[in-house]
This record gives sequence, structure tokens and C-alpha cells, in this order.
Amino acid sequence: MKPLWRILFFFLAGLIISAAPAAAQNGSVQFTARITPSGGVDEPVRSFPFYLLRKSYSDIEREAATFAGPDTDSFINGLDVSPELKKWMKRNQCVNLTGDDFYKKLKIDDIIDVPEFFSAYLERMTGDASVNFPTPKYKSEDKVKDPEKYARLKKQYHDAIRAFLVQNPKSTETMDMALEVVNPGHKWDSLGAQDKIELDRHTAELAQGTYLVARVETDVEGQGFVRGITPGNYWLSSLNVTATAGDARAVWDVPVTVRPGQATYVALSSINSVARPRANP
Repeated sequence: MKPLWRILFFFLAGLIISAAPAAAQNGSVQFTARITPSGGVDEPVRSFPFYLLRKSYSDIEREAATFAGPDTDSFINGLDVSPELKKWMKRNQCVNLTGDDFYKKLKIDDIIDVPEFFSAYLERMTGDASVNFPTPKYKSEDKVKDPEKYARLKKQYHDAIRAFLVQNPKSTETMDMALEVVNPGHKWDSLGAQDKIELDRHTAELAQGTYLVARVETDVEGQGFVRGITPGNYWLSSLNVTATAGDARAVWDVPVTVRPGQATYVALSSINSVARPRANP
């Protein structure tokens, strides 16, 4: 009968030998992170967390966005404005009644048909003595006494304003100031800002939970090492955290391919950092 120590020796040796080929198939990621301020001398990104992910952070953010975000139509339905304005906002997907985008969407018929636009335009033009703006010839009492006359004269007035708008397209400028009291854009922007915070939180949770392979913090030279990684395609990401050096800012979401038994070297810099604009809803 063999001594117990010999049995244990051969058993452990067998485990090591059987595990060696599998371990040899794993790869590693070695990287440096440096960014360049306007002074021109690059600096290491020290003591900064990086994450090896199974999916790019931008794709994870898109996945998270499917579970968040205010619904535009529901927001519009809850506004205390005319049905005509609600219909216009839904058709144009526009809830901010100011700025270049608003004016690009605004048509002559919209000014006539939407009560809030019509009132704002009249307010804009009534105080302008430099132009020969049409004046109404119908009277409010005619609406009851002579409805037909009232309707005819009102249509003539609207047609005259429409003709004036064709001849003076820039006359709509600054009418958004009169719309400020009914403009829901500020409320929408506030909701969007709150939603962006929630989206960032949910994206970070997905990244660090569902898609996280490894987390590593850079050393004083801006270097990081991740070993024992199964071969495949990954992303080296700083999530949505910005590295800074002087006036330089950088966020990374860089694809990395890990090959069996090999080390993959990645140099992170200002050049391969990614811009992460925050789009407004």
C-alpha cells in the first residue's frame, strides 16, 4: 500500500497538470491611461477605476434607455393648453416654443389655427406702429346678432393676416416672448435632466452588474493590468466617469480583443477618448 503522502502528491500533480492547459488559454489586458492638457505634456491618469465589460458602455446606455424616459405624448396630454396646440406639438414633436428649431417648424397656417400662436403674433404686431398691419372689421356682438357676417369678416381678417405673413415672413420674430407663459419647454427640460440622472444610474448598474468582467485601478504611472481573461471581445471603459488633467477631460469606451495565452496592450489617450454629449429629449 502506497504512503498517503504519495497519493496526495500524485493527485495534486494531476490537478495542476490538467488545469495548466486551461489556464494557458486565458489572456490578459495591460493598459496605460494618459491625457494631454493644453500645455502639451501628457500626464498619467492615476488611481482611476477602469472596467472591462462584455458590452460597450454606449450600447449599455441604449439598453438602459428603453426602460427610462418621459413619454412625449403623455407629457403633452397633461398640459393646460388648447387642443390645437397639443395637436401641433405632437405632430411636430416639439414642446419648446422658442428658439430656432421652433421657428423652423412654425408655418403660416399654424399661426392662424393655433390660438396661442395667433394671440402671441397679434401681441407682437399690435405694438409695432412701423407696419400697416391688418385690423379686424368684425365685432364681438355680431357673433350673436349676425353670425354669418361675423364669420365672413373674421375669415377676411385671417386671410389678410395670412397675406401679410407671406409678404413679411420675419414678422414672427420675437413672438416666442409672448408664448413664455404657456411654453412647457422649461418643465420638459427639468424632467429630462431628472431622467438623465436616472438613466446614468441605471446604466452604471447594468455595466457593473450584468456586463462586468473585471475592475482595476490605475497605479501612479497610469497603468493597469487584468489577468486570467477568457478570450473574446470586450470594452475597456471608464463608464461615465471623466478623467481630468489640467483642462483636459477624457472618457473611454475602447474595444479590446483578448486572445488565448496572449497579453493585449492598450494605450488610452486623449485621442481615443470618446465624446459623450447629453442629448435633450
